[in-house]
Amino acid sequence: MTQLLLRLFVKDYRNTEDPAVRTRYGKLAGIVGIVCNVLLSAGKLLAGTLSGAVSITADGLNNLSDAASSLVTLLGFRLAERPADEEHPFGHARMEYLSGLFVSVLILLVGAELARSSFEKILHPEPVAFSALSFAVLGASILVKLWMALFCGGLSRRIGSTALRATAQDSRNDVITTAAVLIGCVLGHVLHWQVDGWIGLLVALFILWSGWSAAKDTISPLLGEPASEELVQSISRLILSHEKVLGIHDLMVHDYGPGQCFASVHAEMDSREDPLLCHDVLDDIERDALRELRVHLVIHYDPIVTDDAELNHMRTFVQETIRAIDPELTLHDFRMVRGAQHTNLIFDLVIPYSLVGKQAELKHRIDARVQQEDRKYYTVITFDEPVCRS
Repeated sequence: MTQLLLRLFVKDYRNTEDPAVRTRYGKLAGIVGIVCNVLLSAGKLLAGTLSGAVSITADGLNNLSDAASSLVTLLGFRLAERPADEEHPFGHARMEYLSGLFVSVLILLVGAELARSSFEKILHPEPVAFSALSFAVLGASILVKLWMALFCGGLSRRIGSTALRATAQDSRNDVITTAAVLIGCVLGHVLHWQVDGWIGLLVALFILWSGWSAAKDTISPLLGEPASEELVQSISRLILSHEKVLGIHDLMVHDYGPGQCFASVHAEMDSREDPLLCHDVLDDIERDALRELRVHLVIHYDPIVTDDAELNHMRTFVQETIRAIDPELTLHDFRMVRGAQHTNLIFDLVIPYSLVGKQAELKHRIDARVQQEDRKYYTVITFDEPVCRS
């Protein structure tokens, strides 16, 4: 069914890297969600009113909020495709994240209201008239929501969408909550147990947990979560595939929403190379990054000395020293300033988060090892916290 809907309503659906195609995916998911949830909500509200079951009515209200969430998702994708302007030079792609956050807030509000009504039902229980209509509506809802969870989950994986992932998670939760409502109604009808309010309360707690989890997933990219290891490695491989690039450091990745990824990096090249040639090489890499990875890359040119035997030896020595202390330590911008009495080894040291606050200890250990090699060497270290994936 998913493949059929994509072929019918998403032009060029295999080209998921195209922002226009991505928007069509979001619109399809939004429209399908609105239609399915409105129908399910109408059926449950009717069954809940006729039976007097607060859990069924609450589940119907949950579907109504899901329809509103699908509308928000649809609007979010439409707004996200707007081009950059003077007020938003990096585009509007983060609107997709905001729509996902709004969906999460709606889930939390529904959960809170359901908890309130369920608690009242626990304090003041009323008999529930369970019928074949209620059974049919709840059973159909489980099947429809199971399909929607698979549908939205599949679309979210295809385009890497947090908003659709939140929608899929909500649909999966609805399968569980509706099944709980159905079980509660059957138990109340067969065994005459007054469990309607308790089932509603359990459903409410589950919805609240789901909403909080979805909110955390959507807030994280808005705050600035780490870029995926796969993207970092892809950028690194692309740059280092050019033989004139000897190394890279200070890679920073900034996410302004799906399809709007910006990055900057320092690339080390032999200082004896023609600067104009180096500039052309780096320009080519930036174009390749945009074409192959859809990353707007800016590269800073770092010339390094490669024909100084003493400098090369000490750079290798210091690299081995810091690697022995912690394999995650990396250095860059290594240079040497010779004086009459001593020689300064000047470099930047990138430390992992686990070693933040231990800079003095690190310098002491590095100095001790360098002094063992030759007492004429002194280190001048600039400590950098990890900023390569923000």
